[in-house]
Amino acid sequence: MRSYSIGRAARLLGVSPDTVRRWADSGRLPTRRDEAGKRLIEGADLAAFAVSLAQDSAGADAGDDESRTSVRNAFPGIITAVRLGDVAAQVEVQAGPHRLVSLLTREAVEELGLAVGMEAVARVKATNVHIDTV
Repeated sequence: MRSYSIGRAARLLGVSPDTVRRWADSGRLPTRRDEAGKRLIEGADLAAFAVSLAQDSAGADAGDDESRTSVRNAFPGIITAVRLGDVAAQVEVQAGPHRLVSLLTREAVEELGLAVGMEAVARVKATNVHIDTV
């Protein structure tokens, strides 16, 4: 089973290494020490924690009727670019380590008032999802 460093776990969870250390120190995220004394997180523990974290986050939003959706792949982030064409628009959202780009109508961008610096949630629903190993 693969183990992850605090820094790598932080990148995968989209948080800072200090946040992961606090979770480990409080006992929320189990760790072990390697021969050099560095803390490691077992892959299965990190996977279970990531699912739990996502469920906690989803539960916190459940009371807001506007956030109810069938789309489960939600990436909260900040809008980093808006490019308007005559009919279409491109909006970029930086969600943790992920850069998501959406193509939509100019009308939709204007109706939503999307602008650089705004918080946004990019929701992804696809018929195909490809998984690569690293």
